[in-house]
Amino acid sequence: QVQLVESGGGLAQPGGSLRLSCAASGLTFSSAVIGWFRQAPGKEREFVLAHNLKADSTRYADSVKGRFTVSRDNFKNTAYLQIDSLKPEDTAVYYCAANMQGILSSQTGRYNYWGPGTQVTVSS
Repeated sequence: QVQLVESGGGLAQPGGSLRLSCAASGLTFSSAVIGWFRQAPGKEREFVLAHNLKADSTRYADSVKGRFTVSRDNFKNTAYLQIDSLKPEDTAVYYCAANMQGILSSQTGRYNYWGPGTQVTVSS
């Protein structure tokens, strides 16, 4: 059974940083494309980035380029999303997702597995 669990969310101040984690089990982590999405209240789920370890490639949404960084630890089966220079508009529930097709997709439908999400609130 595949399971993804996010952690690391919370309340942060504008200009600060957060690192979110996505712990995976039940899949071949090194072969998975890990996607990060976010959903703000009243809005649709939004693509943030997708990372393919095997291809060593990452696709970013234009809105997060330069502030969001992805990394992963295959020994721990964990992916990380580093968010710097936080803005109030980054407030959302952040989700990690996985697909095994090697596709750096921005579409939610391309991802087979999802975590429950972690809340990030940026406010002074």
